[in-house]
Amino acid sequence: MAQPAFRTVAYSQTTLTELMIPSYANFGGKIHGGILLSLMDKVAYACAAKHAGNYCVTVSVDGVNFLQPVEVGELVSLLASINYVGNTSLMVGIKVISENVKSGFVKHTNTSYFTMVAKGDDDKPTQVPGLVLESREDARRFLEAIRRRELSRRYQTELANAKTILQVEDGLHLLQHERCQIAF
Repeated sequence: MAQPAFRTVAYSQTTLTELMIPSYANFGGKIHGGILLSLMDKVAYACAAKHAGNYCVTVSVDGVNFLQPVEVGELVSLLASINYVGNTSLMVGIKVISENVKSGFVKHTNTSYFTMVAKGDDDKPTQVPGLVLESREDARRFLEAIRRRELSRRYQTELANAKTILQVEDGLHLLQHERCQIAF
């Protein structure tokens, strides 16, 4: 069956909700960041695969900042939407919220962006349907994703350039006020 040329953001929006159980906790009693990352990857896949109509793989994750801890016994909901599509790639925005079911208190714990690539039956990248922007918010997120991609490319280029021209001796003075000791 042929893929449609375009799909709406709403078509593939996905919410995953899971109870945070004691085995997910670290020694401090908070939920491991790795558990949350795994759930984010799962919801990103579900959202991207639904939009693409194909298997998708994660190629990058942008903006994983844990704003507030998640406690055992809370319900964590991950809300995923396609924010941007390229030719074979999709950017999935994920908002993570945690709810204390006893008190009803809801907190935003983080927002992340997963870039996924759709794979065809031959395991090669395959074209994804375009995105229908039905609201100003959809358009804002698409434009923000374009800007995020530009900034990421610029950052990667600058980092690569800095690594190739970095001379340790030229930068030793920068270490004087850092929490390190030079032992060579």
